[in-house]
Order: sequence, then structure tokens, then C-alpha cells
Amino acid sequence: MADEVVLLDFWPSPFGMRVRIALAEKGIKYEYREEDLKNKSPLLLQMNPVHKKIPVLIHKGKPICESLIAVQYIDEVWSDTNPLLPSHPYQRAQARFWADYVDKKIYDLGGKIWQTKGEEKEAAKKEFTEALKLLEEELGDKAYFGGDNLGFLDIAFVPFYTWFRGYEPFGILNIESECPKFIAWANRCLQKESVAKSVPDQDKIHEFIVDIRKKLGIE
Repeated sequence: MADEVVLLDFWPSPFGMRVRIALAEKGIKYEYREEDLKNKSPLLLQMNPVHKKIPVLIHKGKPICESLIAVQYIDEVWSDTNPLLPSHPYQRAQARFWADYVDKKIYDLGGKIWQTKGEEKEAAKKEFTEALKLLEEELGDKAYFGGDNLGFLDIAFVPFYTWFRGYEPFGILNIESECPKFIAWANRCLQKESVAKSVPDQDKIHEFIVDIRKKLGIE
């Protein structure tokens, strides 16, 4: 029931998008609460006193923090519908490894592309493209990282695609020409209703990035 599941989130957060997609894949009804990160709610501070960050999944009054942990929790609790993690222990470990790689590489490098200048920006662009190509190799000829169906790594990775429209003009790079297999995969993911209804429009994210750059004095 919706009153049993609450998600504390912020609309442009790729980490929050992960949890939204996982909930949608499982067909779970929930209450969505948008957080003002400059004026965090008492509930957020109560439910995530350690990091004080979104997203926080609240199930029957108990918080689950950190997006990848929340997605795994959703998969375990609602295990009878659309399994997200592979059944084989080694494949599960691999999916978790690459999801961690996305967090450590794609997120940080993407931020540097639109937040830095000069040599630092150029180095980030090069490493970012290399990281995408490595993920393309991991995808191989599969439709999704999860195989024939959307899986854990797809859910961990695809939210960042919504930010790429913002990276390209500020980084002066063309991701589609560099990594066409990645773009084809992202478009397949976006054809999934669970993904399409859980992520914002890329132009809206671009406007959000433009606004942040202005506030930071980056031109």
C-alpha cells in the first residue's frame, strides 16, 4: 500500500531515479515526497541522520538509505515480480561491481565536464569517454546489461543518461558519435514504461545545469 512505502527524493537526482525505476518495475505504489535540499525536512534528517541525503526509501516506517542498497532491498522484498539482480551469485557480484563503477566514475567525471575548465575538463572528457566504452564492452551484444530484460545495472546506470544533454554543450563532446552502442542501449531503456515515467526530460535537466553554472559563476 502507498502508505507503507514513502520515497524522499529530489527530482533531478540520478540516484533517486534509480529507486523510482525499481519501484515502477515492481509495480509498487508509493508516496513521493520532494525534498528542498537547502531546507531539508525533519523527516529526512530523522530517517538519514548519518548522511542527511536523498534518496531515502521508507518502508513501514523504517528507512533504507543509499540508492543501490535501496534498489537491492526492493528486489529482495518484492522478489515475486520482475527480478532485478541475476540469480547466479557471480553474476550478482558482477552487476554490483559495475554499478559501483558507475558511481565512482560516471558521476564524478560527468560533474567535472560541466563544472571545470581547461586541462581538467579535457582530462575528464577523455576519461569519461573511456569509461563509457568500457561499459559498452560489458554490455556486449545483449539488449540490456541484465540480458533480455532490464536489470540492476541498467537501473543503476540509465538515470545518468538524462544528464548527458547537459554535459555535451559544456564539454563540447558528442557522446553518440563516440559511443553509439551506449546511446542505442539508453534508448531501449527509455522505451520501458518504468524508465520513461521515472526520469525527467533531458532538456529540463539541461536547464537545471545551466542554472547551477550561473549560481557557481561558471561561464
